[in-house]
Amino acid sequence: MSQSYGKLWGLGLGPGDPELVTVKAARVISEADVIAFHSARHGKSISRGIAAPYMREGQIEEHLVYPVTTETTDHPGGYQGAIDHFYAESAERLAVHLEAGRSVALLAAGDPLFYSSYMHMHKRLTDRFETEIVPGITSVSAASAALGTPLVEGEQVLTILPGTLPADELTRRLRDTDAAAILKLGRTYPTVHQALRDSGRLADAHYVERASSKAQRVLGADEAIDEKVPYFAITVVPGRDPQQPREELEPGKGEVTVVGLGPGAADWTTPEVRRALAEATDLVGYVTYLNRVPERPGQRRHASDNRVEAERAAMALDLAKRGARVAVVSSGDPGVFAMAAAVLEVAAQDEWRDVPVRVLPGVTAANAVASRVGAPLGHDYAVISLSDRLKPWDVVAQRLSAVAAADMAIAIYNPASKTRTWQVAAMRDLILEHRGSETPVVLGRDVGGPTESVQVVSLGDLDPDVVDMRTLLIIGSSTTAIVPSIDGSSRVFTSRSYPDRAEARN
Repeated sequence: MSQSYGKLWGLGLGPGDPELVTVKAARVISEADVIAFHSARHGKSISRGIAAPYMREGQIEEHLVYPVTTETTDHPGGYQGAIDHFYAESAERLAVHLEAGRSVALLAAGDPLFYSSYMHMHKRLTDRFETEIVPGITSVSAASAALGTPLVEGEQVLTILPGTLPADELTRRLRDTDAAAILKLGRTYPTVHQALRDSGRLADAHYVERASSKAQRVLGADEAIDEKVPYFAITVVPGRDPQQPREELEPGKGEVTVVGLGPGAADWTTPEVRRALAEATDLVGYVTYLNRVPERPGQRRHASDNRVEAERAAMALDLAKRGARVAVVSSGDPGVFAMAAAVLEVAAQDEWRDVPVRVLPGVTAANAVASRVGAPLGHDYAVISLSDRLKPWDVVAQRLSAVAAADMAIAIYNPASKTRTWQVAAMRDLILEHRGSETPVVLGRDVGGPTESVQVVSLGDLDPDVVDMRTLLIIGSSTTAIVPSIDGSSRVFTSRSYPDRAEARN
């Protein structure tokens, strides 16, 4: 006759109000043979208090008391050792009941798998006994209800953060999200408050203590700094109401921020740039680049052709002069053959000298292409545009010859277009006067985009017909090497040492 074991239930009880316990959780509590719950050494268990109305006489109670609640302990394994020992011992206490055929309801405030101690029992017992989890309402939802304010709407992103993170990490994550909920407060609240202030989110943040319980309190996050904050409190930063009109423009209060989206992949747009785009009242840029930026309600977009940089800069500065927060959008890095120089040049005129202008960097196309094959730009290198629209070809040719003679790797931007078809061949012939025909050349097209392609050829075999405006070339130096990879691709790197120098060191 096989032994019949009991069942382990992970019961989510919700945030505090017994009426927010689900019907299923209430039934399981009333039917269970054993009710297990955690508490600190003071013995008061919030979860047992929530479950009390649904318990019946005669049930066995397993009170699991944490040995420590701070990192101060004399346990030989330190705080983590003490906690691990406690969880292992608690799991065995529950296992005794389960092996005897008793059902065990392990209570968890909120949800059993949301920052809960239940998960530690689950990991230790689920491979030995039947288990079932009953989800519960989390404190995040309860706090939102207490505020009567939507946390997120539309495409907004909600980030859940533990208050135990370092202040700089909290600050970074608060800056990078639309909305946030910060748990595990208590002693961490001064750090959380600092992060809210440093991220510019303090004015919009709320403090909710013991959400949904009779002891619930709601304060502004700044007000709570003078309070004795319990562990069961939460800070909520709701997302901005997408229907709320952006604040009225105030002349003299605007600014221009020139941003780089990176070369194509969304992951290459920095968090700093994303924040600037989200905070802008107006976006200005070449239509192809603006199409890469998600639309936001109330945000004005000013698209233009790619050949009117000065006019675009003047428009952005004029909007900022009237109070707008303008983001001028570039691909790659705005300081590399892009809008930063154009904006700053126009901003130097008397009409716009008082308009603040800042530049936020982005991943360059050269670095993106280089990363796909290894490190062809690993030593000194030059960046040259083949476009002769803003400078004569004689200047381009002179610079190509000078850099080729200097034995530097070269990143070539704007190599060709529909109307410029001969420059690539001319460039190749100029460089061949100083470099061997076997010199590696990397061709990266639409890197980071949906039609990305990367290939490595020799300078002598470079075919101008395969190069267009969306292609970036990297031409190696005498120390650039190609190493075949096991997957059949090529790895390219430019050594940081010249042979004579390496020999001298040896």
